[in-house]
Amino acid sequence: MSYLLGVDTGGTYTDAVVMDEATDAVLASAKALTSRPDLAVGVGAAIDAALAQSAIDPGAVAMVSLSTTLATNALVEGQGGRVALVFIGFDPAELGRAGLTDALRGDPVITLAGGHSHAGGEVVPLDLDALADAVRDLDTGVTGFAIAASFATRNAAHEVAARDLIRDLTGKPVTCSHELSSALGGPKRALTAVLNARLIGMIDGLISACEGHLTKVGIDARLMVVRGDGALVSANVAREKPIETILSGPAASIAGASWLTGEDDALVSDIGGTTTDVCLLEGGRPKIDPQGARVGPYRTMVEAVAMRTTGLGGDSAVHVVDGLGGGLRLGPRRLMPVSLAARDHPELVHQVLDRCLANDIPPPDGGQFAMPMFTSLPDGLDTRETAVANRLLDGPQRVSHAVTTRMENPALTRLVTRGMVMIAGVTPSDASHVLGRVDAWDTEAAKKALTLFARRRVGSGDRVASGPEALSQMIIDQLTHQTVDCLLQAAFDEDDWQGAEALAGHPLTMAGLGQHRGIVEVDLKLGVPVIGLGASAAAYYGAVGARLNTRMVLPEHAGVANAIGAVVGQVAMHASGAVTSPGAGAFAVHLPDGVQKFITVEEAMNTLEVALRREAGDAATAAGVEEIRFTVDRDIKEVDIEGHPMFIEATVKVTAQGRPRIADG
Repeated sequence: MSYLLGVDTGGTYTDAVVMDEATDAVLASAKALTSRPDLAVGVGAAIDAALAQSAIDPGAVAMVSLSTTLATNALVEGQGGRVALVFIGFDPAELGRAGLTDALRGDPVITLAGGHSHAGGEVVPLDLDALADAVRDLDTGVTGFAIAASFATRNAAHEVAARDLIRDLTGKPVTCSHELSSALGGPKRALTAVLNARLIGMIDGLISACEGHLTKVGIDARLMVVRGDGALVSANVAREKPIETILSGPAASIAGASWLTGEDDALVSDIGGTTTDVCLLEGGRPKIDPQGARVGPYRTMVEAVAMRTTGLGGDSAVHVVDGLGGGLRLGPRRLMPVSLAARDHPELVHQVLDRCLANDIPPPDGGQFAMPMFTSLPDGLDTRETAVANRLLDGPQRVSHAVTTRMENPALTRLVTRGMVMIAGVTPSDASHVLGRVDAWDTEAAKKALTLFARRRVGSGDRVASGPEALSQMIIDQLTHQTVDCLLQAAFDEDDWQGAEALAGHPLTMAGLGQHRGIVEVDLKLGVPVIGLGASAAAYYGAVGARLNTRMVLPEHAGVANAIGAVVGQVAMHASGAVTSPGAGAFAVHLPDGVQKFITVEEAMNTLEVALRREAGDAATAAGVEEIRFTVDRDIKEVDIEGHPMFIEATVKVTAQGRPRIADG
């Protein structure tokens, strides 16, 4: 007998499932809290619980597959390592395109002359001495490098030379833009490389944690990782290209949704601790975004499912809306629920909340807590960050104790952004505890925190709510409202309506959902069911389906759909390249190892396809695929000159696909 082990690591929970490879039956499923900074604790706890429940021999596990929302969450929340961008052959003004400046968040940029032309010819020689000097001048807080050179997809020589030099000088991870995409569009490629470099440490830590525990329990099986398009890649590929794991968790959940429900056409809504991910299931398969994965404000060049990701989850921060009317808004930042913080640090949390409640006026810090994700002082901190971090070395502190001056508030914010500190405060998870929908952590602490929050004043001078129960219901209602809005936007987009965001909140839309009856009668509903996934889906999504006047499908194992989807996918390795025509009767094939010239387009196209088949096939074989299926897509651009077609350029994409080898137990 052979068994499959699926693991999904999210912002709040790590899930594990054991499946029988022959029958596709789910034998066991388990959850554990995702542990920070040591991810191995949560990964190990989930795997151990699932193995114990299944009562199988760990040595009989034939394949392990991992999906994660860590990369997605990090980009939504603006977290990740500090990187340096090497920008070769571009005008500095191009940093303002494609959201690149925002993505850099003040990280250093090394601008150099160089790069190549559209035809692959060198424009200006690369000054490696200047690059070496600039790299040596960087501060020690830089954790990785991103390199983007002009037209590197036509000739990658300058990116490769810069990569080799930086690796020799620093030993730190380096990402080249041409390794992530063969498409043109330098600033967008640079953005994708920056985000990849920012994520390398995080994803490497997760894979290492998983590999270490598998070895510990005696599992000697191939480890695969789910890519953003739902395909499986080897752990080594995921380490080098962690950007490809953005939307990994959501992609796995789509596969899991299809497998669990048998639905062909539906909107899938997966609620986690940090985000809600919505995707259209069409004919039993997820749609792929032709423009590249979009996560938060960033549009990348990563091929992934067409997913709408919103910073809304069970652990979203709760905000009071400014103005006379008040009201609430959830997200996009994630907090640690107070009820969870109290479970682990009961004396601190209850003592602080009791003191705050003794005063009728809520304190400036709202009774929130700073939770360190480190056990020793991190590197690369400035003076104020160091002061705050030093106070947290002994463990969690009330925010007003961790930050003693107003000038230190931005320092704490930076520590949170870099994933070194989490803030514990009121979340929908706490509201669910107060209302009795969930009983996982410290309900009494949740009630105290919501009592304190309810005492805040809105613009009219009134309190936010009359008490913790009323506030909890307001929070759950707001979560329902924002989820409905997200699903409506996705639905309007899929139907190609212009202005989906405005339409989702339009008074006529709201009237239709409410089935308004008057001189005008308005009805509106979704034309497909919604599949609700996530550990908290059962607690929240009944009201969502009722509001949208559609069937809500809440399958068994909905809470571990990601882990199930992780083991039912296939390997799909892509390789792509281009053929250009620098002049009449000349055709250039742009390959990773250089440019080759041909006198006929047929020779050029065939040579490119052979090379790409070899590249994709080798990658699939390395991932464990024995029976490889190839598909080839050719996109040829021509113009008509006096009735005769004239070749401009062509792109070829080869996909090598198949199931990874499953060993006999």
